[in-house]
Amino acid sequence: MRTPTPSYLAPPCEEEVTILYQDDDILVVDKPAGLLSMPGPDPQYESDNLVRRLQEDFEEIRLVHRLDRLTSGVMVIARHKESQKRLNQSFQYREVKKRYVAVVDGIVEAQCGDLRFPLKPDWPNKPRQKIDFVEGKPCHTQYKVLERDTQRGCTRVSLTPVTGRTHQLRLHMTAIGHPIWGCELYAPDDAFEASSRLLLHACWLRFAHPITRQWMEWTCPAPF
Repeated sequence: MRTPTPSYLAPPCEEEVTILYQDDDILVVDKPAGLLSMPGPDPQYESDNLVRRLQEDFEEIRLVHRLDRLTSGVMVIARHKESQKRLNQSFQYREVKKRYVAVVDGIVEAQCGDLRFPLKPDWPNKPRQKIDFVEGKPCHTQYKVLERDTQRGCTRVSLTPVTGRTHQLRLHMTAIGHPIWGCELYAPDDAFEASSRLLLHACWLRFAHPITRQWMEWTCPAPF
């Protein structure tokens, strides 16, 4: 089993965080791959993360959701306590809609599909998760094929997480035999080595503004 590189030993993320939108209540940002969303339990995780970078200009920011360190893409950040509370409620009631784009190994035959594999933490192999039909929590992912590349032996897919479990997209695609390229946790060696980064990007986010309640929609094209 491949051992993932601890974040504090990984090469530093040299890409900048792009601010897509800002007002007095929220920020919408494009997080680069390789950057932690927030500090981790080890003191060395404090050195560089999305929260720390944003706090240089926005002192009171508060996270309401996260992206894995290796996943890039669009995120909404609260700028004060009330904004955080209302955004948390929106996520809790599944009012926030997200979509990702990924490049997966092999040629996906079905044009679209629903994946429902329950997940639970794989405690002896943390931070991995595993499929468990007895004790796992319900997970639901919808996928749609965007492009098949027979020459490279891969497929570009759109992924919509109906639920939001840790590593859900990675594990669900692996479970049907199409791991995401560059995935150090679940992809076999050839799929892991096919890309220098995890080819998973949060490309679309839709939510109601926490204060005005106006619906907002953001598209952030994948850099791959």
